[in-house]
Amino acid sequence: MRAKIRDTEIYFDVEGSALVIDEQGIHEKLVAFLLHGGPGADHTAYKPHFSVLSNKMQLIYFDYRGQGRSARGDKETYTLENNVEDIEALRQYLGLDKIVVIGESYGGMVALSYAVRYPQNVSHLIVIATASDSRFLHRAQEILEEKGTPEQKAVAQRVWNGTFENEMQMFEYWQLLMPMYSVVFKANPNLTAKYHGIPSPDATNVAFRSFLRSYNVSDQLNKITSPTLVISGQDDWFCAPEFAEDIAKGIQNAELRILENCGHSVAVDQPEALFNAIAEFLADNR
Repeated sequence: MRAKIRDTEIYFDVEGSALVIDEQGIHEKLVAFLLHGGPGADHTAYKPHFSVLSNKMQLIYFDYRGQGRSARGDKETYTLENNVEDIEALRQYLGLDKIVVIGESYGGMVALSYAVRYPQNVSHLIVIATASDSRFLHRAQEILEEKGTPEQKAVAQRVWNGTFENEMQMFEYWQLLMPMYSVVFKANPNLTAKYHGIPSPDATNVAFRSFLRSYNVSDQLNKITSPTLVISGQDDWFCAPEFAEDIAKGIQNAELRILENCGHSVAVDQPEALFNAIAEFLADNR
C-alpha cells in the first residue's frame, strides 16, 4: 500500500487486525509503527521475526522516503528530520491516535527523535540497538579497528565516508560484516547473509556524510513521557551497550535490558529474549 504524504509517497504494509473479538466483546489492539534501520535498508529486515508481535498489536511496517519501495526523489531530502515528519504525516493519514513506536538501530534514532518532538502521540516507546547521539560512530570505528579483519575494515570505509556507488557494494558490505553484527553469524561463518530488501545507496551516503555526524537528542530525552523500553546486545559493535545505558538514564522510568550473547542483530541472536522482553513490557504498561 502507498500513502501520498507531504512531498513524497511512502510504501507501507499492515500485519494483524486492529480489533479483537472474544467472549468479552470487541477490543482495540495497540497499533505499532516499526521503524527500520539503515539508513539505506527497508522494512523487510523486520520480517518474519517481528510477526510474532502481531497477536498483541497491529503492526505498520513502512519504508522511509527514498528507501525500499517508497518513492525516490531529491536525495538531499533523505534526512532524519523528514523521516520524523513523514511518520507524523502517516499517523494522521491512517487516522490513528497514539501509537507504539518501535525502532531498531537507525530506526531507534528516528524513534527517539519522534518521541522527543511528538511525545503526546506515543503510547509506548521501544528502542533496540541504538544511540541518542553521534558518539556511536567513533566508538564503532574503534571496535572495528580492534576486532575486525582487514577486509571488514576496508569495506566499512564506504559506510564511514558515505561512498557506496551501487547496490552490489552494499551487498558486499553486509556479506563481509555480518559476523560483526551477529553472534550467530560469528559462530558459524559458513552461513550466508541473506538480505531480501532493496538497498538504497543514496540514503546511506547522505546520512553518513552529513546528519548522522551531528545527530544528538541526548539533552532532550527528558521530553519523552511514554513508558519506554531500551534493549541492547552485550556484544553490539555498532551501537555499543553503553549508549543504551545513556538512553535509559535520560528517560524517566525507562526500562533497560542488555541481552547477553547478543550483537547488533538482536532479533537474529536472541529472538526469544527480545520478544519476551517486549511482551512483558507491554503487559506491565497497559
